[in-house]
Amino acid sequence: MSNTFKALIAKVESDEFTTDITDLQQNDLPTGDTLVKVEYSSLNYKDGMALNGNMGRILRSLPMSPGIDLAGTIESSTNSKFQTGDEVILTGWGVGETHSGGYSQYVRVNSEWLVHKPDSISIKHSMSVGTAGLTAMLSIIAIQEAGIDPSRGEIIVTGASGGVGNISVLLLNKLGYTVTAVTGRSELGHYLETLGASKIIDRDDILSMTRPLNSSQWAGAVDTTGGKILANILTGIHYDGTVTCCGNAAGNSLETTVLPFILRKVSLIGIDSVMCPIDQRISAWEKIGTLIGPDAFDAITNVIPLTEIDQPAKDILEGKIRGRTVINVNAF
Repeated sequence: MSNTFKALIAKVESDEFTTDITDLQQNDLPTGDTLVKVEYSSLNYKDGMALNGNMGRILRSLPMSPGIDLAGTIESSTNSKFQTGDEVILTGWGVGETHSGGYSQYVRVNSEWLVHKPDSISIKHSMSVGTAGLTAMLSIIAIQEAGIDPSRGEIIVTGASGGVGNISVLLLNKLGYTVTAVTGRSELGHYLETLGASKIIDRDDILSMTRPLNSSQWAGAVDTTGGKILANILTGIHYDGTVTCCGNAAGNSLETTVLPFILRKVSLIGIDSVMCPIDQRISAWEKIGTLIGPDAFDAITNVIPLTEIDQPAKDILEGKIRGRTVINVNAF
């Protein structure tokens, strides 16, 4: 590798948070048993928070590189499972939070965090998936394992305009489910239909559900929002239905009643992709690559160079992003 490479570095000087593209050397990288040459990263909500003043203290040890996702090739590793040139994916494990992340042309990481990229998906498209798509697939796997197949009825996806929501709609449609998409962005209704949603519901319609138990409408749900939206969705799930929860965009609290659980046997399952075991990750990635083809990935993917990340990082916090933003860390 070249002695010098580029990385986006976040730091605080004189109480001012800044981010700059910086020249680094290999010795500047944190500890780890594997060196990866990064090709692509992605933009997630956490990354937007990190880049905009380190909201929520996403970045725990400044200076460091943001970027909770990355994909690239092995440069060197002391782990015999990985050889130079292997294409790998990394999401979660605190990378881009407690460990310097993917907005860098090279990273040094622990090999147990890495997954070999399936042949069925390109490196670029693996970052169209990223944390968002992995979370979506894990949510859907949980619904399937609960016995909710397409014959049981519709699946509702909340926060459908976001990254997890977009890919959930796409994956559910590919698996034969009838999908209802909830969004606060009515202008994206047609886009969500192209992804596979058969019905679009305005977020306010869900928020206006006031009864402790409403008429059952959905066999299951992928909830990305939490808060009142999740609470209200629970009241409209069929008997023995399943709801997965993977986000808190609408709030951390969950004020509900026990009625959906004791009268309809509704199950609520939490989903976490950050510390998800490797075997579950491998299975999820293989399924994603099988279900979604290159054209479908291209339809939801916008590739930008690392130098142009500032505005998209603001837009994602304001709910203005459509689809998935992939970062080419080698384009300047």
